[in-house]
Amino acid sequence: MNLMEGPPAHPEAGGTASSRNGSPHGAPAPAHASRAPSPDLPPDHTQAILETTKEVGAVLKASGRPFALVGSVAAYAHGIPVRLQHDTDFAILREDAESVTESLRKRGVRIVDPPEDWLVKARAGGEEIDLIFSLAGRPVTPELLARAQTLPVDSVHMPVLAPTDLMVCRLLALSDHHCDFGPLLPVARGLRERIDWELVREDTAGSPMAEAFLYLLELMDVLPRRDGA
Repeated sequence: MNLMEGPPAHPEAGGTASSRNGSPHGAPAPAHASRAPSPDLPPDHTQAILETTKEVGAVLKASGRPFALVGSVAAYAHGIPVRLQHDTDFAILREDAESVTESLRKRGVRIVDPPEDWLVKARAGGEEIDLIFSLAGRPVTPELLARAQTLPVDSVHMPVLAPTDLMVCRLLALSDHHCDFGPLLPVARGLRERIDWELVREDTAGSPMAEAFLYLLELMDVLPRRDGA
């Protein structure tokens, strides 16, 4: 599960001046060339992902099975101005996976069986959907879903992972191979009054990436400094 926003664009290394100016023979590039989207930048899928989220959320609500919106779209639902790029993620109970996927299949959503054993992948409207049973290595539980808050997602109300749980999951997803604090900073800033930070510290204890991020928040005065810090 990818809980990060889109990767940063990397400028093209090397190349001739004419190729960087958009003309193969050194001639000035047409005026409209500067307005063309860079091939290094992913298109903004925000509205398409929101439409898919609403469609899937409506099906899950009708199924009667507990669920919660997670990931970047959950941050968006909580009011964080993120640009959505990858997919939409829903947490469900493992024992509900079969019935949930059948409900989606009946609505024309294509179900994909991934090699991972902690989620089911689907696709609708050209966008990817992840139905997740395990968040950052921890199984989705009825208690986690019960703490979800019902929020509007572009006009459709649905359960959204609570801010404290959202932060815990985002921090525990960090690893030696993926440790980008950039997308987490606006989430921490925007939700700091709604997050139980002591509970976050307890639930992420032992994670060096989480501890480093929390210390960074103290240095940036997002969080009050602890005694001795």
